[in-house]
Amino acid sequence: MMNTLSGKEERMWAMIVHLSALIGFFIPLGNVLGPLIIWLWKREEGAYFDAHGREALNFNISITIYAAISSILLIVFIGALLLVALFLFWIIFIILAAVRTNEGKAFQYPLIFRFIK
Repeated sequence: MMNTLSGKEERMWAMIVHLSALIGFFIPLGNVLGPLIIWLWKREEGAYFDAHGREALNFNISITIYAAISSILLIVFIGALLLVALFLFWIIFIILAAVRTNEGKAFQYPLIFRFIK
């Protein structure tokens, strides 16, 4: 049995799926696990939420890959700069996505791999 969300609820859950990546501050790989768990739980309840859940998940998987590469580059100084830039990029775009999503607007993160289509 499939429940469907109202427009306001769907926007709220879409915003939450983007913000759930911030769990990564407390749990290793929480930036991927937060969006993954919420998306798997609610993905069939609305197309708007499903699209934003996939987008948030793809973004955070991509960020994790970029962070791993940057960590390897810590051997040379550039890795530290890349990690700082990546962190700022991550925070800014999560907040931007959450705000736009709550307004009911479509949002696509830049520079991501689309693993989940």
